[in-house]
Amino acid sequence: MNKGKYYLSTAIAYASGKPHIGNTYEIVLADAICRFKRLCGYDVYFQTGTDEHGQKIQGKAEAAGVSPQAFVDSTAGEIKRIWDVMNTSYDKFVRTTDPAHERIVQHIFKKLYDQGDIYKGFYEGMYCAPCESFWTESQLKDGKCPDCGRDVSPAKEEAYFFKLSKYAPQLEKYIEEHPGFIQPESRKNEMINNFIKPGLSDLCVSRSSFTWGIPVDFAPGHVVYVWIDALSNYITFLGYDNEGEQGELFKKYWPADVHLIGKDILRFHTIYWPIMLMALGVDLPKQVFGHPWLLVGENKMSKSLGNVIYADDLSDLFGVDAVRYYLLHEMPFSSDGTLTYELMCERVNSDLANVLGNLVNRTIAMCHKYSNGVLSDASPVTELDKELIDLCLKTPGKMEKHMDELRVADALSDLFDLLRRANKYIDETTPWILAKDETQHGRLDRVLYDLIETIRFAATLISPFLPETGARIFRQLNCEPSGWESLSSFGALPAGHTVGTAEILFERIDVPKKLAEIEEINAAKAAPAKPAFPNFPKKDEIAFSDFEKVELTVGKVLECEPVPKSSKLLKFKLDMGDHERQILSGIAKWYKPEDLIGHNVVCVTNLAPRKMMGYDSCGMILAAECGEDDVRVTFADYAVPGARLS
Repeated sequence: MNKGKYYLSTAIAYASGKPHIGNTYEIVLADAICRFKRLCGYDVYFQTGTDEHGQKIQGKAEAAGVSPQAFVDSTAGEIKRIWDVMNTSYDKFVRTTDPAHERIVQHIFKKLYDQGDIYKGFYEGMYCAPCESFWTESQLKDGKCPDCGRDVSPAKEEAYFFKLSKYAPQLEKYIEEHPGFIQPESRKNEMINNFIKPGLSDLCVSRSSFTWGIPVDFAPGHVVYVWIDALSNYITFLGYDNEGEQGELFKKYWPADVHLIGKDILRFHTIYWPIMLMALGVDLPKQVFGHPWLLVGENKMSKSLGNVIYADDLSDLFGVDAVRYYLLHEMPFSSDGTLTYELMCERVNSDLANVLGNLVNRTIAMCHKYSNGVLSDASPVTELDKELIDLCLKTPGKMEKHMDELRVADALSDLFDLLRRANKYIDETTPWILAKDETQHGRLDRVLYDLIETIRFAATLISPFLPETGARIFRQLNCEPSGWESLSSFGALPAGHTVGTAEILFERIDVPKKLAEIEEINAAKAAPAKPAFPNFPKKDEIAFSDFEKVELTVGKVLECEPVPKSSKLLKFKLDMGDHERQILSGIAKWYKPEDLIGHNVVCVTNLAPRKMMGYDSCGMILAAECGEDDVRVTFADYAVPGARLS
């Protein structure tokens, strides 16, 4: 059975560090969709990978004392490891440092330049380093980056620009004529009303202030900026090449059926990317789906908030399939979902242990207890049996409809409706009572057969979502995994088949004990490791009168931002109680601005001002050297701005 081709891509993860569980949700969601499509008979191509260029990565590599390539080799390896931990079945893991990708990106850039869609100019505006985005003053939100809310800094440099405005009418017409292109529907309205209709500014597509990127081969000193580089991965790794013969994968799978991305990067995928494709004369993807975020409680995950959860840690605590189930079942279609350890425990106990695990375990056990594990379906089907059988036959179609709409949580709910109905069927038919009456043994055989066959349906349908659980159920049934065609009729297991051994699929969790375990683990991780102190050289003894000359004052950090073109310096604006003061400090390797804003720090305030990277630094922030490569700021959050230390 071949229903045709299906190409799904995720956004490529930025290789700046380890992905948290919110990042990991996307790859698990994509995997479930692709596995389900394969089950249904589609020829699936599933692509994911890493975005490895940019100023942020260059800065992180410098701070780590390694080359950018060595840095991304490590982080891309970690991202791929997490994807593998979550048992994802991607066909291709791409990396934008791949030489073949870099070559094709250069060809694309040159083509767009030659046909007049890219031109050279200067960019002057406000730059957000974490987002690697330029903004005009009017686009800022309360003076901050409108995407991430962090500080921006003025920047000016020579750059190449892409004429987005030239294609805006064509894009708006396309979106209106293809209502399924942007999903969910609310995201479409946001793109049209907030970005396209107000007018598109031309897009900066090269940078000259850093070097870690794909060189613009006809413009020394320029590197291709993130948009053309990263977004092009969806076609370059299929073998697209505007200067040569297109690859077989491109001919077979493009246009993509779905670009699965986070809602925060929807603008790039539904405005920048389609316009690039229009300019190249390439078909647009059929759909861009902007999935919601996974929050921890009510907040986004943030290292500064201390609420980051990683997929491998969560899997160690609960198991991979339990984590997959939670991510897939608890995320709404178009609004943000939430993750708490309490809810995770509840779902494992209520759904996986009680509904699924209990059904499989007690059914297999009853087969062995009442019929030596051998199935028989000789007795007639009653109305009660027919109700269960009909639900088995209807459930695949209901799930397929929901999966076609990418309503994965609803598809899982369809399946668990079937499992709950099977549990109710046990209570209604009471096999333990039938077993006591020899005249009812034929009826008992019928009940056990219907339950085992229902479990076969469930094992088949759950496999795309919980692959290892599906495989374990089939082992307990003692049969090979069945395909989609076997779900068109009830009765695939033959009479006389012997089931396997019952085993517990999901252990019930002792919730207070598990939460205490998690608290202990998190506390141990949060505790600072005892540093190995080097032998610092001793300084000469001074008189107390010399020490009295040093003025130590508490200041509150009002603003903090990286100093442009410096990998070491942070620029602070401090409330000193009776005035504000600017100080520069070389602690960017150890602290991010968001880790410091709002805290009180201790400053030396009677040092003579000095110039650093063109800025006046009026003092010094106290920090302790805590080892060979560890520096910690002296916080004074217990005090008030302007307080003196004596």
